[in-house]
Amino acid sequence: MCSTRIVKVLSAPLWSRLFLRRQKYVWYSFNKRYSRELSSLSAEGAENSNLERDINKLRNVGISAHIDSGKTTLTERVLFYSGRIREIHEVKGKDGKGATMDFMELERERGITIQSAATSCFWANHPINIIDTPGHVDFTIEVERALRVLDGAVLVLCAVGGVQSQSLTVSRQMNRYKVPRIAFINKLDRQGANPFRVVQQLRDKLHKWAAPLVIPIGLEEELKGVVDIIRREALYFEGRFGEQVVRKQVPEALVHDVEKYRKSLVEMIAELDEYIADKFLSEQEISEEELTGAIRKVTVNLQFIPVFMGSALKNCGVQPLLDGVVQYLPNPKEKENIALRLVRKEVDGEMKQLEEPVVLSPSADEKLVCLAFKLEDGRYGQLTYLRLYQGTLKRGDYIFNSRTSKKVKVPRLVRMHADEMEEISEAVAGDICAVFGVECASGDTFTDGKDTFSMESVFIPEPVMSLAVKPKSRETSNNFTKALARFMREDPTFHFFNDSETKQLIISGMGELHLQVYLERMKREYGVECEAGQPQVNFRETVTKRTKFDYLHKKQTGGAGQYGGVIGYIEPSDDSLNNEFVNRVVGNAIPPNLIPAVEAGFREACERGSLTGHRVQGVRMVLEDGKSHSVDSSELAFRIAAIMAFREAFPRAEPAILEPVMTVEVQVPTEFQGTVMGALNRRRGIIISAVDYGELSVIQAEVPLYEMFGYATELRSMTQGKGDYTMEYKEHRETTRQIQQMLVEKHQKEQAERK
Repeated sequence: MCSTRIVKVLSAPLWSRLFLRRQKYVWYSFNKRYSRELSSLSAEGAENSNLERDINKLRNVGISAHIDSGKTTLTERVLFYSGRIREIHEVKGKDGKGATMDFMELERERGITIQSAATSCFWANHPINIIDTPGHVDFTIEVERALRVLDGAVLVLCAVGGVQSQSLTVSRQMNRYKVPRIAFINKLDRQGANPFRVVQQLRDKLHKWAAPLVIPIGLEEELKGVVDIIRREALYFEGRFGEQVVRKQVPEALVHDVEKYRKSLVEMIAELDEYIADKFLSEQEISEEELTGAIRKVTVNLQFIPVFMGSALKNCGVQPLLDGVVQYLPNPKEKENIALRLVRKEVDGEMKQLEEPVVLSPSADEKLVCLAFKLEDGRYGQLTYLRLYQGTLKRGDYIFNSRTSKKVKVPRLVRMHADEMEEISEAVAGDICAVFGVECASGDTFTDGKDTFSMESVFIPEPVMSLAVKPKSRETSNNFTKALARFMREDPTFHFFNDSETKQLIISGMGELHLQVYLERMKREYGVECEAGQPQVNFRETVTKRTKFDYLHKKQTGGAGQYGGVIGYIEPSDDSLNNEFVNRVVGNAIPPNLIPAVEAGFREACERGSLTGHRVQGVRMVLEDGKSHSVDSSELAFRIAAIMAFREAFPRAEPAILEPVMTVEVQVPTEFQGTVMGALNRRRGIIISAVDYGELSVIQAEVPLYEMFGYATELRSMTQGKGDYTMEYKEHRETTRQIQQMLVEKHQKEQAERK
């Protein structure tokens, strides 16, 4: 029998000598004292103590995935093993407390993450800032702005479901912000788990080099631990909560598999790293240090995804993942961040203000540059989350908003742990913190005033669904207005406006759940009960052929009149999401200073189409000629001329209605696969794929959002409550002739009723 030794699970410099001396670990005593030590250090300024946040050791990490892949459960284990919390609570725990990071009452009731939450912990003497993000596509903005400020990420995947629709979306978001990542294949204890199939999906669907660094010891009910294939060690997780990592020899039955996957890993890294390739081709031994160093290099360069495995719920495989975060993800110095500096330069004899790209240096001694990436209105006023890219921010400092040029004071500086706060006296480059009492908007850049910088803003997707709402009682109108203003300030994907025709207040968002959550929050947090109409799909209108226009606006009312003529054509644009204005006027048929008025009129006309009243997109207006008058031509005249010319040409350009199409992924027991696919077809869905994984089938389809209302109830009835689905916006696509006719008739009827 091979000898075993218990190795450390929680790394903290305060306890390393004690651990090595005793070779054993008493969990509750450690946790209690570690938490007490953190509290006392925080009160005295922990950032300047022996737990100092060294930027070379700092990791800023997001945990992202498809819905129900186990992100929050994983984060709970990370916090527990690192000594940040004293006990584990489940997402849908029987004790009613819920997971630490799901601190909103709505999150605990529904068992989903709605808002991203930040925390921090230590592992192997490395400070780690963690942001747990939602998985549901309706709250995708939370993932966007988290990844915007993070240096690395953990992509969580289900061992049964594999790379799902939202996994692809999250991967695209990580690519957008150039975020290196490691993958964690979770739920190895579930029936039908196949982690190696998921690894292959990472390669095929995400088009990334990926290979496992650990392999499981058993699967499903037989899951016992994992094998570290780099060090050729078997890891078992013992103790009540898997807090003790026991290292043993690799089971004899897995020795061959370990060598096979290790060789495959070395071959893959050799494809990406010249040094490893030279040693591999010359058949020299590659040491553990050389291999891990090469893996870190290609991971930071976005060439490779290291894959870890386990089951967060069964307390298996989380500690090796934390080791991987420390070992393979970059520190703030290893990720390039670019800001735009406003400078005045002479161009063609004129002084102009230009934007000059500048690579920021993550040093505490540089000029301060930080980004406000998330806002929350809490008990103590507006809480603003900041990512520091360079410089130092201290409590009591004055900082400058680059957008508004306003100078504000930082009265309180805190580090967040879910909804709890730890007072700190300063934060340095690379850190994530929060401030109170600073009025700003999401995406604002703050500096120390010595230079004017502006960071790249977050990508904000367009809302796809709307509701007409109004408070049930007049007494709550003030709170209703306050709630709307707050939600819109916090969430850039939430909009509201007053419809000038229907006189209704319309709220728009990313989906049905998104709007339902805000209505429920309005009720709980502001005491406002609302009446809501049926969800309305945000259709769009466009043109399908080129059509000429020649319009003269002439009006004489005594004194100076209005005179403006525009000649040109409208046509479909190459950019189907936006409208385009092209000026091809030669000479002074239209004075150059009045051309912007023509463009303004065109864009104003696109706000409401003539078919259904929805916004027009994907149209190019080309202005070729015009007519003007030396006295009567004005900006107003040409703006009106452009509006009327567009409205006259639009019906002749064979207009079409565009509807939002969703990527729908349905997971059902295989016995219901045919029934579910038939139901999707009846909803005008196009089946993209249907894959059987034993007793589970995963169906992917593209379905118009207009057809998806009530699908949750239908799916439950078809599958005896065993089916589940997710959907996300894909694109606006031209609807069928029958649907278009129905929508036009409905709009005409509503117009007639208003008259």
